[in-house]
Amino acid sequence: MGLDFSDDEGDLSKLTNDSNLQKKHNHREEPMEKIFIFDTTLRDGEQVPGACLNPREKLEIALQLARLQVDAIEAGFPISSPGDFEAVKAIAERVKGPTIVALARAVHKDIETAWEAIKKAEKPRIHVFLGTSDIHIQKKFGLDREKALERGLEALKFAKSLCPDVEYSTEDASRSDPDYLVQVVEQVIAAGATVVNIPDTVGYAVPQQFGQLIAYLKARVSNIDKIVLSVHCHNDLGLATANTLAAIENGARQVECTMNGLGERAGNASLEEIVMGIKTRKDYFRLHTTINTREIMRTSRLVSRMMGMPVQANKAIVGSNAFSHSSGVHQDGILKDRATYEVMRPEEVGITEHTMVLTARSGRHALRHKISEMGYDLQEQEFEAVYNRFLSVADKKKRVYDEDVAVIVQDVIFAHIDHSKLYSLESYKVTTGNGEVPEARVRLRREDVIFEASTQGDGPIDAIFKAIDKIAGAYHRLEDFQVKAVTETKEAMGIATVRVSREGFRALGRGSSTDILKASAKAYVQAINRLYWLLQRNSEACQSENGLSISR
Repeated sequence: MGLDFSDDEGDLSKLTNDSNLQKKHNHREEPMEKIFIFDTTLRDGEQVPGACLNPREKLEIALQLARLQVDAIEAGFPISSPGDFEAVKAIAERVKGPTIVALARAVHKDIETAWEAIKKAEKPRIHVFLGTSDIHIQKKFGLDREKALERGLEALKFAKSLCPDVEYSTEDASRSDPDYLVQVVEQVIAAGATVVNIPDTVGYAVPQQFGQLIAYLKARVSNIDKIVLSVHCHNDLGLATANTLAAIENGARQVECTMNGLGERAGNASLEEIVMGIKTRKDYFRLHTTINTREIMRTSRLVSRMMGMPVQANKAIVGSNAFSHSSGVHQDGILKDRATYEVMRPEEVGITEHTMVLTARSGRHALRHKISEMGYDLQEQEFEAVYNRFLSVADKKKRVYDEDVAVIVQDVIFAHIDHSKLYSLESYKVTTGNGEVPEARVRLRREDVIFEASTQGDGPIDAIFKAIDKIAGAYHRLEDFQVKAVTETKEAMGIATVRVSREGFRALGRGSSTDILKASAKAYVQAINRLYWLLQRNSEACQSENGLSISR
């Protein structure tokens, strides 16, 4: 609960000795009750320094939150700026489905402005807040408890005169005297609040105590059944999700949270963690949400991109490593049954591809699976050669990427072919300039014969590739093209990687040079050589009915 232990009024004995706390698990008598998801990404989440959104961006995120099927969207704090007012107003007018909420202090002007912003919403709600801890009442407002309660009730009644749905937040509730909190909650319910929020504003609570506070309110507030009891937890001690789950286990039925856990200071309770915690452990909580969980990853990435706030790789549910496996033991288990090392399936949160990270710790099973997944079917001696090359590369790199594996496999496959029958780059020349259409003249050698062709293109590299295709007498579809520098100097060696396809077969080529045009040309020539060889091998296999299907 996180009470202020500096005075006797914060003594937890009031809670732990109360016989009504034995009702902790009574919600299990009504299995699968709904938990309402109140998303405050656009209000509390946007308070992260450097994460300012313009009205168009806020609307874009709100529309995606509606697709996620959150129950309420706290669109902003309209009094804070004209821009925020316009953003909240646009969301209220455009977004259908969720309740649209506007935040206001217990001040008439705030409440009037909030109502002006959301009054055209399909389901509007005004959210009024006022502190209940002594440190807030005395230090922030210079009031006593009775005066603070009077101010809160007067603001609530004014908000209620404008909007039928009013939420009241007891700011810094986790450091408030429990009995005073009971008094406040009981009176704001009597005054017309439809939702009462119990915030852990500074992230001071710990799960068992916070759960006890919610149970205490459920037991002591006589009219508690007339409202939805909500919680809003911050992550200063890394306990926001745990505190929220402890609260719903003890009777809270709305949770206030943000995508990616964004928010003031260390952030808020994370929407994706709460929702997937409830869904994955429904056997324990016996609760549910109506969130479309397959939209979680899409929403996470949109919020991250719009706010310019990257998601840490090891972030639960939405981090890039959340469903990645690099340990050979884990990879072997996952390949046999994903339940061995995953408590939820990545598809449930909108991830369509599983990630098997190949490192020096990966074993034969994982490598063989990756090679098969990429479309290769190797003989045993070929696989052993690939595996040995893989270990050599893995010892030098922290991670071996699919491109690395493709190069290793194709190098092994093509190690014994007659290279004299393949093309090699003799020379190239590109003419280009401002306002001129680039033109490339390329010379290739095959055995003792020189082939030459000239072609124009959209750029110098496109012109080179088209000239090579012209010499080869076939069009090749360019599926991927990348150039990377090996070092950081101006004279850096460039490595070009090209992936091409033709007639349903794919091949990858690499070339290196301090001249990126030359590196690109070498990579393209290597790719079409390999593709030509694959086509030939497949043709021979079809004739003998005893060949291999490779990289199809």
